[in-house]
This record gives sequence, structure tokens and C-alpha cells, in this order.
Amino acid sequence: MELFGSSGTRGVVGEEFTPERVRRVAAAAAAVWDADRVAVARDTRLSGAPFADVAAGTLAAAGADVDRLGVLPTPGVAYYCAREGVPALVLTASHNPPEYNGIKLLGTDGTELSVDAYERVERAVVGAETPLARWDGVGSTRRIDGVGDDYRADLLTGVDREAVAAADLTVAVDPGHGAGCTISPAFFRELGCTVHTVNAEPDGHFPGRDPEPVAENLTALRRLVRSTDADVGIAHDGDADRAVFVDERGDAIDGDTSLAALAAAELGGGDVVVAAVNVSQRLVDAVGAADATLDLTPIGSTYIVTRVRERRRAGDRVPIAGEGNGGVFFPGYRLTRDGAYVGAKFLELLAAADPPASEVVAPYADYHFVRENIAYDDDDERARLLDAAAAYANGADAALDTTDGYRLDYGDAWLLVRPSGTEPKVRIYAEARTADRARGLVTDLRDHLETAR
Repeated sequence: MELFGSSGTRGVVGEEFTPERVRRVAAAAAAVWDADRVAVARDTRLSGAPFADVAAGTLAAAGADVDRLGVLPTPGVAYYCAREGVPALVLTASHNPPEYNGIKLLGTDGTELSVDAYERVERAVVGAETPLARWDGVGSTRRIDGVGDDYRADLLTGVDREAVAAADLTVAVDPGHGAGCTISPAFFRELGCTVHTVNAEPDGHFPGRDPEPVAENLTALRRLVRSTDADVGIAHDGDADRAVFVDERGDAIDGDTSLAALAAAELGGGDVVVAAVNVSQRLVDAVGAADATLDLTPIGSTYIVTRVRERRRAGDRVPIAGEGNGGVFFPGYRLTRDGAYVGAKFLELLAAADPPASEVVAPYADYHFVRENIAYDDDDERARLLDAAAAYANGADAALDTTDGYRLDYGDAWLLVRPSGTEPKVRIYAEARTADRARGLVTDLRDHLETAR
């Protein structure tokens, strides 16, 4: 897919992402959905409100009644879709910087569209004249209040509330000025936790930190954990479908580590875990210890959703799926990434064990992970970088997997290079038992790619 990458479509506002793109995607979605009623929501980005107006107007002109949900985490929109049986268009650029915006499309069951469904929408975009309704068939628009409260109540039904409350946990929460500000602090208080917050005011400028919840952006949260003696810190991205953790010492917990710890608590013999091709050895170890099976997909939530559906239709039990960026699925609750729910499941781990967060994840922290991005300016430069990546991979003394990009397994370490599905970047990932080994792999490949510019 060219328009829809690994998780929706995104771009810099006023450049790739314009009102016309929003109109065309909304028109294409209307044609593919052919729905009488559609929901529209957004995160906190400055361009979200006017773009939501464009989307709602396009959908109404196509004959759909439009439910305007306002600012709401994407998993909250998913809850509404499943409850009401309506599809949704969400204006969000997730973890991307403030100048970006984007669109995610959700189906009537609350899950992100499958690969096939996104491809149908993408084909429709090419010729997407708005399918206009007759004058007496134009849809209405209405504001829907209270969805956030209902969503929080639904979250509580999927969590062991009594166990978490009994643990008397102190939690530091950093929603990063995104849509999670409207949900997560209140939700964790409702779980019985003492909650301290930072960057908890909705603000599309994202003044406190960049929306991506990676260690280098979590300085304020790490400081808050230490100053309040919190048991754990929880951070979200812009639309709060991810959760990243900080332990009681103020040290960031790698997303691959928390995914492995969560998986170990969920898995039994014969279970299946669906994960992206940049999967960590930590998850591989947790899956093997449980006598479960690991099924790899290309990177991106839509690929994981599609594969989970396939495995469940085949009769497999898939209790957990996800990526090492904090985007975790618990399909038994809902087949969508949900930062608040993942945060609550991690609190369940802490409630069930006497050791602190650092010790809960310690069995899965033996590996060192490094990621680096190489930005490119145009399609020609992108092609040169990928040609160089292919040459490097094909000449390496390692097992090669081409599910998504080029993954090289060296036995003691692995290396992956692939084009981003959401930004003009080529991403390099490596994992090894020592930081020097992981950094060396990334540096060697990066230097090779730089010669291709």
C-alpha cells in the first residue's frame, strides 16, 4: 500500500496532509463502507478540529449520519464502534511530531481495517469524487458526549480492579499532551491507584515532549517517578494506543521487555502470539518457555490485526499480540491497541508480585536494543537506500528473512532494515546481548547505507 502505510495514512500538515487528502480519504471510506452512520474523532493536534470538519462534511454529503466524538483516544473510538456497530474515521498521527496529522479507519467491530479493506479504500481514493446524496438524503451531524466516561467504565470490566486496588500502587502518568489526557489519569485513579501526572493537559503544540514515548522523551516522567516514589510510570503516544513504562527507579523499560513480561503472564501451551518481524529475542524466549507459537507479520498494526483474525478463525487461541513499541493487543478484551488497558494489565503484574517493576521485568532485560533512522528527501534517494540495504543483506553471513524489509539473524544478535510505513525514513533495528554488539551492527549498516546517498 502506498497511501496507507503500517498504521493509517499520515503526513506533514500543509504538505502531504491537506484538506483535499482528508476529503478524498473520507469519500473513499464512505464508498467502501456504504454505511448509514459513521463516527469521527481526533487527537489533540491543532489541525484536528478543522480536518474533522472536512471529514464529517464529506461523509454527511455522501449520505451518512455522523457522530462527532471530539477528542478521544483511538481505543476509545474502537469501544464506541463496537458498541454502536458503526465504522469510524480518526484524525491522528499517533506518535509523529506535532506538524503531522493522519487518518486511521476503524471497522464496525472496533478494529483497525484489515490489509484488504485498506487496499479497497486506497483503490477508491484514486478516483474518489465524493459520492453525493440527493438533497433529501444528506446525512446529519451530531455531537456525542460522555463516550470517554463510558469507555473508562468498559475498561474497568476487563481488569482485576480489586487486586490492583489492594496493592495500593502509586502511578506516575504522562499522556504527552495527547488524547490520553482525557482518560488515563482518571482511569488509574478509578483502579484505586494514587496518581501523579505530567504533560497531562491536552495541547496540540505538545510543549512538554514529543508525542513518541521513547526513553529520550520521558525525562519528566522519570523525574516524577523518583520524586513521588511511584511504583511505576506510564506514558502514551498522541492517540494513547500505546503504553511505555518506567520502573520504580526512574529507568525506562524497553517496550520489548514489557511485552515479554506481559506475554509470559498470559501464555499457555499451544497458544499463539502474533508479533511484527522486528520482534525481540525476549519475546521469543517467553513464547518458548510457555510452549507457545510465534507468528511473525510485517510491521504495523493492520498486519497484526489481519493475522490475529486469521489465526482465530483457524481455531487458535491468541491471548496477546503486538510490537515492541508499546502497542500491545489483548484480543480477548478487544482486538485493538489500548494504552490505558495495557497499563492496567501491567499494574496487575505488579499487584500479583511482591518485587518492584524492575524485578518483574528483569528476566526479560538481558538483551540490548538499538534503533536508528535515516531520513530521505525523495523517492530516488529512498530507492538508493533500499538497494544498498538489499545488497548488504544478501552479502551478509546470516539467516535472511524478507517478511518486511531485510532481517538478518546472526545467532547471537539480529539486525533489521526496512522503510518506515508512516514517515520518509529508513529504519534500522538491532538487538544483541551486549550494547556494543547491537550498536556496532547498526553503525556498520548505517555507514553502508550512507554511501548510497
